[in-house]
Amino acid sequence: MNCISFLTCSLLLFLLGIWGIFFNRKNIVVMLMCIELMLLAVNLNFLIFSTYLDDLIGQLFSLLILTVAAAESAIGLALLVIYYRARGTIAIEYMNLLKG
Repeated sequence: MNCISFLTCSLLLFLLGIWGIFFNRKNIVVMLMCIELMLLAVNLNFLIFSTYLDDLIGQLFSLLILTVAAAESAIGLALLVIYYRARGTIAIEYMNLLKG
């Protein structure tokens, strides 16, 4: 497969993540998964260009993004567990109760 097909796959993954965030505003877990999908699409772009340009910087950035994505998932899920224990639901409609 050539570089264009990988870039097309990355673009489709990123657009699927954006689509999931905009059209699914009721489930916070799905929104977190869509953010992860977008980060993985960006990682794929970094890896494609790193291979195409024969440079290791893209692969290092990809590892950095993977660590940030893992931390984001862990912190997001921990916040969801704490919020569920306090409110009994993780519905986004009731998140405005956290304001003060």
